[in-house]
Amino acid sequence: MKAVQKGFTLIELMIVVAIIGILAAIAIPAYQNYTIRAQVTEGLNLADGWKTSVGEFYAQNGNFPSKVTTTAANATQTVMYTAGATTGKYVSAVIVTNGAISITYSSQTPYVANSKIDTAILGLTPYLSKNNDIVWVCGEATVPSTATADASTTKVSTTVSAQYLPGACHP
Repeated sequence: MKAVQKGFTLIELMIVVAIIGILAAIAIPAYQNYTIRAQVTEGLNLADGWKTSVGEFYAQNGNFPSKVTTTAANATQTVMYTAGATTGKYVSAVIVTNGAISITYSSQTPYVANSKIDTAILGLTPYLSKNNDIVWVCGEATVPSTATADASTTKVSTTVSAQYLPGACHP
């Protein structure tokens, strides 16, 4: 009479462990890139409010703000008022200079951004369409052929690695 096998053999268990090890070796770096891209996206979400404010400022004054102030009395036709600085879990600062927005990521306390984007900057630069609508160009993305730069705006350099940028920010 034949004995019925109960359980797995050692070779079968070793094969399963090897497969799990290979999957983990592939999945962990992919997951790290995914989390870094999510952290970069937080900065873009924080910048959305700034993009609206800069657009309203341009619509009212006909030029981009040279800087931002947190004191309403200091607001002028070239200086935009804001209620306060913008920070997030991974973003240490969102700054507007000459209409361009720069997002700075940090892993210094209390921020917890990945060390691969620590002190990195993501720039959003405003351009004008033929209708004087603002066209925002993220990172190193190509400027649309119908958009022109305003004389008062300086393009913000992006130091975030291209592999962590959202698709809209790629050249």
